[in-house]
Amino acid sequence: MRHDSRLSRMLHVLIHMDAHAGRATSDTIAQMLSTNPVVVRRTMAGLRDEGYVQSEKGHGGGWVLARPLAAITLLDIHRALGSPSVFAIGASNDHAECLVEQAVNAELGEALREAEALLLARFGRVTLADLARSVNARPGGGA
Repeated sequence: MRHDSRLSRMLHVLIHMDAHAGRATSDTIAQMLSTNPVVVRRTMAGLRDEGYVQSEKGHGGGWVLARPLAAITLLDIHRALGSPSVFAIGASNDHAECLVEQAVNAELGEALREAEALLLARFGRVTLADLARSVNARPGGGA
């Protein structure tokens, strides 16, 4: 199963945007992520709708941060991306009438809900400024 890397990719982009002056075009971001500018525009639109970035069309246009990194958490970006599932594993419903499957699903469901709550709480405590500081603390640091 393929994992959803949009959160990681958008965090990467936003930290680069903060480190470099000026606007970042969809083409530039697409090159950075090895993807299509249409995918970038669609993904960034969700961040724009939540007020984390702004866009300007035309010559000299592009994307800029609308808030400082310290005012944006990992949880904010996760939610702006539509709150995708944080786990690739899940329950099976192939045999819903089976008592074993019901017991397995109940236990897995509870464990996954607990784990997701812990993970999202952690996301809420980490700002993009924290990530940027971590980048800068690394040898050769700087986005």
